[in-house]
Amino acid sequence: MAKISTQPLLLVEDSPEDYETTVRALRRLGVANDIFHCVDGEDALNVLYRRGEYADADAAPRPGLILLDLNLPGTDGREVLKVIKEDRDLKAIPVIILTTSNDNRDVEDCYRNGANSYVQNPVDFRAFLSAIEVLKKFWFEIVLVPKKEYER
Repeated sequence: MAKISTQPLLLVEDSPEDYETTVRALRRLGVANDIFHCVDGEDALNVLYRRGEYADADAAPRPGLILLDLNLPGTDGREVLKVIKEDRDLKAIPVIILTTSNDNRDVEDCYRNGANSYVQNPVDFRAFLSAIEVLKKFWFEIVLVPKKEYER
């Protein structure tokens, strides 16, 4: 077991503004991990399954944590979550839903499909920074996660 602090993050977010805000908040809080960015669900799955341009292990290291938006173009975050949590090699990776949706159906569906937590993006940057700080403390300083290379 290892702390996430040594593993890269996968941030799946189609909004350039939300991506920049998330990265800025993480960096401001001292998270120095490599952050891999995907703008849609298909790209995220390509990273996780090392397909196409991500076939090289260096181009797609196993993330220690996935921050996943739900409302993505093409393959949306709901489908990405299902695929990850149904795969025996990927399902141990913690998936944090980080989205603007507060629809109870989304919350229920995400937990039913294996999400490790569900966080609604606060609109205000200070509130967002506070939410990210709590996530950082929990996922980077307290929780242990499996550190395992792909078996593929």
